[in-house]
Amino acid sequence: MIQAEEFVEAGRLRGFEWYAGVPCSFLTPFINYVINDDKLTYISSANEGDAVATAAGTAVGGRRAVAMMQNSGLGNAVSPLTSLTYVFGIPLLVICTHRGAPDLKDEPQHALMGRITGALFDTMEMPWAHFPTEAKAIEPALEQASEFMAREQRPYAFIMSKGAVAPHLLKREANLVRTGNTAQTPRGFFKHERRPSRNAALSQVIEHTPVRNTVVIATTGYTGRELYALEDRPNHFYMVGSMGCASSFGLGLALARPDLTVVVVDGDGAALMRMGNFATLGAYGGFNLVHLVLDNEAHDSTGAQSTVSASVSFARIAQACGYGLSLEGDSLELVDALFGAQAGDRPRFGHLKIRTGTIEDLPRPSITPPEVVRRLMSHIGSSF
Repeated sequence: MIQAEEFVEAGRLRGFEWYAGVPCSFLTPFINYVINDDKLTYISSANEGDAVATAAGTAVGGRRAVAMMQNSGLGNAVSPLTSLTYVFGIPLLVICTHRGAPDLKDEPQHALMGRITGALFDTMEMPWAHFPTEAKAIEPALEQASEFMAREQRPYAFIMSKGAVAPHLLKREANLVRTGNTAQTPRGFFKHERRPSRNAALSQVIEHTPVRNTVVIATTGYTGRELYALEDRPNHFYMVGSMGCASSFGLGLALARPDLTVVVVDGDGAALMRMGNFATLGAYGGFNLVHLVLDNEAHDSTGAQSTVSASVSFARIAQACGYGLSLEGDSLELVDALFGAQAGDRPRFGHLKIRTGTIEDLPRPSITPPEVVRRLMSHIGSSF
């Protein structure tokens, strides 16, 4: 058994000061220590996949990050671990608890995952080691993890057993950026005419996002491809896979780099898939985060199958989750208003109804995902 302080402080010496996760009783001492220290950052994510994506965004912003989770939630993290961090080559440290370990009497829901946790990491081609349980093992463990992350530019995992860390008392509330909700009722920008195209909306976004001090994160599918077709700029990040994780990735980057305006262009299908992240963005997101959902009520890139967004008011959800400004409508005037408005220290949100369809001969980015992320990092002056 080790003290939480021993591992966290050893990690701090290596630059690990940002943590995102979903609690587990095995992790409690560890999380409590991080929360107690106002020089460390803990982001309480809605699910494990969002924790991984937020940590990835933080890493791209130049801050070494840790994603923490219970192994029962590891399945929620498979998509961003395999199609975000692996594909783009984003190194971060994962700490996953081992509920249901073969030698541990545990609840029945942990039995299968307890048997396959290590095998699941192996299947994802993600190296892992047992979390150190002796103080003398901490430094070698972190050295091994750091060496792999630097060499391969991919995540490394520790699997934590029960009782690995001694209890640590929580002395302060979770370090949220804010509490309470002062958001106003959503403002409407409706013309009730033919809805604008995605291409027109993205053109407006480009007009409001100067290369020098903004980053535009486009969700997977037609959104990223159309943004690329309009103009391929070094401040663009084209999400591939990891559907629904653009907003959590953007949160991590925006928190790590308050000097930049981070713009997340989402889709209705992606927003529905990880709607819990609205609450996380509302709690932690700052004035430099802009979240725009382009809603055509369809999964456009897979054949335009309907989503359920026709009955969803994303703007009111954003309002209820603590965004400082929420706009909704079917007019491009919404985009102008979104970028021109102020929301205090809170993020801004826009829900724009658009029509289905895309441009002819829509290209795919010729720049590879690793090239995209490294070009962006070079542009904003960050490094892993």
